Amino acid sequence: MTQPFELPHFYMPHPARLNPHVDQARAHSTAWAREMGMLEGSGVWEQADLDAHDYGLLCAYTHPDCDGPALSLITDWYVWVFFFDDHFLEKYKRTQDRVGGKAHLDRLPLFMPLEPGTPVPEPENPVEAGLADLWARTVPAMSADWRRRFAVSTEHLLNESLWELSNINEGRIANPVEYIEMRRKVGGAPWSAGLVEYATAEVPAAVAGTRPLRVLMETFSDAVHLRNDLFSYQREVEDEGELSNGVLVLETFFGCTTQQAADLVNDVLTSRLHQFEHTAFTEVPAVALEQGLGPAGTAAVAAYAKGLQDWQAGGHEWHMRSSRYMNENARPGPSWQALTGPGTSAADVGALLARAASERLRPYRHVPYRKVGPSVVPEIRMPFPLTLSPALDGSRRHLLEWSHRMGMLSEGVWDEDKLASCDLPLCAAGLDPDATQEQLDLASGWLAFGTYGDDYYPLVHGHRRDLAAARLTTARLSACMPLDGEEVPPPANAMERSLIDLWARTTAGMTPEQRRPLRRAVDTMTESWVWELSNQIQNRVPDPVDYLEMRRATFGSDLTLGLCRAGHGPAVPPEVYRTGPVRSLENAAIDFACLLNDVFSYQKEIEFEGEMHNAVLVVQNFFGVDYATALPVVADLMNQRMRQFEHVVEHELPVLYDDFQLSEEGRAVMRGYVTDLQNWMAGILNWHRSVDRYKDEYLSGRVHGFLPHRPPAPPVLV
Repeated sequence: MTQPFELPHFYMPHPARLNPHVDQARAHSTAWAREMGMLEGSGVWEQADLDAHDYGLLCAYTHPDCDGPALSLITDWYVWVFFFDDHFLEKYKRTQDRVGGKAHLDRLPLFMPLEPGTPVPEPENPVEAGLADLWARTVPAMSADWRRRFAVSTEHLLNESLWELSNINEGRIANPVEYIEMRRKVGGAPWSAGLVEYATAEVPAAVAGTRPLRVLMETFSDAVHLRNDLFSYQREVEDEGELSNGVLVLETFFGCTTQQAADLVNDVLTSRLHQFEHTAFTEVPAVALEQGLGPAGTAAVAAYAKGLQDWQAGGHEWHMRSSRYMNENARPGPSWQALTGPGTSAADVGALLARAASERLRPYRHVPYRKVGPSVVPEIRMPFPLTLSPALDGSRRHLLEWSHRMGMLSEGVWDEDKLASCDLPLCAAGLDPDATQEQLDLASGWLAFGTYGDDYYPLVHGHRRDLAAARLTTARLSACMPLDGEEVPPPANAMERSLIDLWARTTAGMTPEQRRPLRRAVDTMTESWVWELSNQIQNRVPDPVDYLEMRRATFGSDLTLGLCRAGHGPAVPPEVYRTGPVRSLENAAIDFACLLNDVFSYQKEIEFEGEMHNAVLVVQNFFGVDYATALPVVADLMNQRMRQFEHVVEHELPVLYDDFQLSEEGRAVMRGYVTDLQNWMAGILNWHRSVDRYKDEYLSGRVHGFLPHRPPAPPVLV
């Protein structure tokens, strides 16, 4: 069969190495698969299938340094996960049996108890038998924190197969942002990262949830999945009718040829590997220092990062050799050396110098403060009506008085004119049209805090290139939000003063547990401002995927959603909010609003503020195109996110309600939440169209920088 495209040249700076225990792992996994019932009689695999796929070779390449027993156990895990995938395809995807697929998936978490020794049900099929055996053999060696994280990633891997099945049933191809997010769960690379910990060193719990370690895992995952999409396109799309493939997603989104889409996928893959390296060399050492990891903890993180690199190189080598994938006419090994055999196909120095070096420099070439002219606003899809709270005028008066009282108009960042240009009560009045005067005043205050902080960090800390002061500011802001009566530091500036006031008014009736997610949401927002500042200091335009995901944080999205959910009560179980459909709903709404803001704020940020955190600029930089070409790409993605929001509401939420057997009260609460998000998007669009903050005539008449009185530096904690 003719291949649908020529495989591109892959960026792979780490050489593949082969574990010497490969034959032991092959023999063990074959005997184990037969014992679990995965071979003859399973209706899925025969011995020839397992031999051809050669998962022993995959694991020997991806885990080159572990001992024989560890490699055999890891190989068994991969045999199991690939058998699960093929079993689910044969039993549920080909038959489009969503009900049966869900019943199958619902039982699997029972075989992963967090406490060792907990009884599990009697397995009813090879998937259950394999999982029960593997879990019992693996968890005694790992901590409770690892068991929890690995169980979650395994459940995501299993449960998101329903998302793929639903898309097949509907004949629906995901948009690029949705695809990247869901592929991480369906594709299982976060799960693979957990096994890298088993093979190398467990990541200390103190840093496991931090941004740098999360980005290491996510960039690793994206690169693994996108590489797999390139090699598996022919099997998945042409043979199996699969719709969840990155090449197909970009081919559909851009309306381009399959070859062009494949080349674009490879460009994104390369960018994710560059992001991995950037994070490993800059952010990981910093977080190890901040969290006070000792030599052992720091060495564990380094071993884990190296293990992820080994997996990338080994996974690529396996794809080049496995009969499971199309790999004819793949690019040959390096021409600069005579070495052949395992471990030599990755080190193509000539290619690094010819192309990758240029790609690596691309994010740092942005020239700030270029004159770009007024922002062009494309056609924006908005199917939801706008309603404004009648308390709007009162909140405008209140916010002016409150901003003076908090000191926001006397530090040199804002004045009354700047505050008026924002008209934040107008935004709040659209976000919550049913708000009382008190509620609207509080919401306007939160918007003012977030907007002021977003202006403050680049002006104050970016102007001075003072990342240490920004981190200190962020730490002090977190201390302004006590959970259970802790002492609050005396406010040193307007941000601290306003946050103390807002926190006290918002959380007066909350328990410590209810306050915790709200504080985490504010921390996420303020920490993301430090990430922006770090890029600003480096003059680095971020990677497209990293940008879109961090944009949600810089926009304060978790804070907004947390305030929306605050009154939902027990009618909606917390686990409903953690499901794929609800997260998809929220992220679609958030991304729509973030991209909308980037479209309106392009001139303000690029020309007047020297910013580089703007989706239009990110697209320009990544694809090497001009503003006129990049803008429609961003606009199309924005409108696709709106359509995805509508799709989730119409097709996915009703199924979710039935899956969780929500009461009528719970369904009413969720319908209200959907309405809140609809109001949120409609209100934000109206606000952007109305305010002076982004208009050329206003921007051209302002001095962009400090007013006469610069704010004092934050005090030093002792």
